[in-house]
Amino acid sequence: MLLIGAHMSIGGGFFNSLYSGKELGCTTIQIFTKSANQWKAKELTSEDIDKFKQAQKEAGIFPVVGHDSYLINAGSGDKELLQKSREALLLELTRSEKLGLLYLVMHPGSNPDEKEGIKRIANSLSWVHSKSKNYKTKICLETTAGQGSTIGYKFEQIAQIIDLTQENERLGVCYDTAHTFEASYDIRDKKAYEKTFKLFDKIIGLNKVKVIHMNDSKKDIGSRVDRHEHIGKGFIGLEGFRLILNDKRFEKIPKILETPKEENMDEKNLATLRSLYKG
Repeated sequence: MLLIGAHMSIGGGFFNSLYSGKELGCTTIQIFTKSANQWKAKELTSEDIDKFKQAQKEAGIFPVVGHDSYLINAGSGDKELLQKSREALLLELTRSEKLGLLYLVMHPGSNPDEKEGIKRIANSLSWVHSKSKNYKTKICLETTAGQGSTIGYKFEQIAQIIDLTQENERLGVCYDTAHTFEASYDIRDKKAYEKTFKLFDKIIGLNKVKVIHMNDSKKDIGSRVDRHEHIGKGFIGLEGFRLILNDKRFEKIPKILETPKEENMDEKNLATLRSLYKG
């Protein structure tokens, strides 16, 4: 089965995201566990959880991937923001656990001092792990484009964060096609694709890839500017996505669209991805 879907809105209730996903023919989806632009979260009730789990059974969508808030910066040099970020990440992980999500994707964080930032992110993750014993939901570090002082645009940075984190077997990686391309990792043809994933395997390990974000890029390779584009309409082009979709190593990995939310474009992008699959 082709495991593809899109990031779906939780407006009107978490369960609505699953019915919306089913309408699009998604076999997996991604959701925010709360409003992405607010620190506070409306309490997750037992009714919310029951409705979500019932809708998941009815929709037959599995797994559902969570994504954390854009406000969180687990690498911040500001002590107050750092603690606030850690507590918010723990809250999101707890909500993901209650909803039965397999993964919670997070942007690692930013800091002008790369070494210090990596250390702070690892310490934040260790703190969250210490407060969430026996949780099944795994945090997945998302590869970034490297815009501004963002950390996670080099495979080595992700590897260092994992190495420095306590209980790091609980961590995975979310490979974002647009971000890694913008950070200078090429997948546009078979030779480039194989080189990039050979490097990823050597530095991080392909076994760590738990989620793939399927996004084309509005910006050219190495731009370090984070801009998503519709599948086949950007600088990556169709071939890179064809290679991922038909790579047996990624067969059981959820592949999620985060392309611009324009009219019917999720439907069109999903149709494009399906057309590239040879299985």
